[in-house]
Amino acid sequence: MPETFKREIYLLRPEELNPETIAVTFAKTSRSPLSFREIAAELTDEKSAEFHERWVVGYGHASVAEHAVLHLALENVSRLAVECIESNRLASYTEKSTRYQKWDRQGYFVPPEVQDGSIEKTYRHTCDLLFDTYMQSLKPVKEVVASAHPRAKGESEEHWDVRIRSRYIDACRFLLPAASLANVGMTANARVLEHALRKMLSHPLREVQEIGEQVKEVSQGETPTLVKYAERVPYFEETGADFSKRATALPVEPIAGMLELVDYDPEAELRILAAALYAAGGASFATVMKTVREMDGDKQKELADALLGRLDRFDAPVRELEHAYYTFDATLDQGAYFELKRHRMMTQTPQRLRADLGYAVPRLFVEAGFEAPYRKAMEQAAEAFNQLAAWNPHVAAYLVPNGFNRRALITMNLRESYHFCELRAEDNAHFSIRRIALRMAEMIRGVHPLLGGYLRLPQGADWREIENAHFSQV
Repeated sequence: MPETFKREIYLLRPEELNPETIAVTFAKTSRSPLSFREIAAELTDEKSAEFHERWVVGYGHASVAEHAVLHLALENVSRLAVECIESNRLASYTEKSTRYQKWDRQGYFVPPEVQDGSIEKTYRHTCDLLFDTYMQSLKPVKEVVASAHPRAKGESEEHWDVRIRSRYIDACRFLLPAASLANVGMTANARVLEHALRKMLSHPLREVQEIGEQVKEVSQGETPTLVKYAERVPYFEETGADFSKRATALPVEPIAGMLELVDYDPEAELRILAAALYAAGGASFATVMKTVREMDGDKQKELADALLGRLDRFDAPVRELEHAYYTFDATLDQGAYFELKRHRMMTQTPQRLRADLGYAVPRLFVEAGFEAPYRKAMEQAAEAFNQLAAWNPHVAAYLVPNGFNRRALITMNLRESYHFCELRAEDNAHFSIRRIALRMAEMIRGVHPLLGGYLRLPQGADWREIENAHFSQV
């Protein structure tokens, strides 16, 4: 290779160039023979803003905005607001964990809709009750866990506490309401962020709207052009209100089971095997599919083993697995849903938080002699929810604790199923989501045993045993 064309790979550093300038530098390479360094050297903040006004805003070339990346720190936002904040598929998030941290007595949000109103007293009383009960549960539940997992010889008190902490907090967190405050770190490009802002500014909760306004203001300090036109979207507001009204005519049905597989393609396994052959050859998909259909079972198994048999522990399977889809109607406690929602490659349609689908009772509360206080707090939370829901069901959702059940429609492809089921079935996953992951894997294997059989699950793990070991009621 001539010296003129020597390969170079380097960073455009945010501390040297603002995000909008970096985005323009990458955009201009499509029509400029100059190096990225030379393009960047010619730009100013003003020239970058002019470029974005013309091409991104004026002509709709929004992909340019994907090169401008921001890292946002959001502190003391409710876990209910986090659901909207984290609903963007192409952003990255890290949040305060309810498994490894303890919540403070006053660690809850009071929404502006109830402040200085007649409902504020009920709201605060319910949150205080839930947090008081949570604080009271920590000691007796910890004692049960400590007796089952005693301090090892030579182990420090601090290390032992860290080792057992998630085991007892995993149960105690069932009491925490959606009003609980959390911190979230968000990384997103400007294109994703603009869409996220539109959703937040159109949200029915004032807290989320205010967060959207603050995020927009902060982001404009770095990307003054790319997010300044993000506004509320009447389509989001009006469509949500319309369907909420229509849904009131439908019954609230009792829980029938944890998971129901409501849709899948019976030929998905053959489609995936055909897609893998298609990618490697030159025949049409119809020809390849016909070939795979006509194979006997042994030949299809040989092909499946060639496709997935070499998977190592941390390998992601090939993308051809994305040609198979599954749709589940899931019922899970809110704490488990909060972990499910992080898997944004799947499509999730959760129902609004409510308190009339029952709640789970962790077995540790029973063993600690704390079942009665737990049930009392949950029943009072449900009563307060019903009182507020008649006035504003969106605000009432703040009062719903993690232990209450929630419905969600989930559609995912087989490749994402591998990621979700394998990650959430691990021994260190929360028991609520472990039983979901293992049951889901069992159902996938039931309809697609050929490719589902390669799921890498913990040996001997069974969702029924996990449910029996950790719940006295689901």
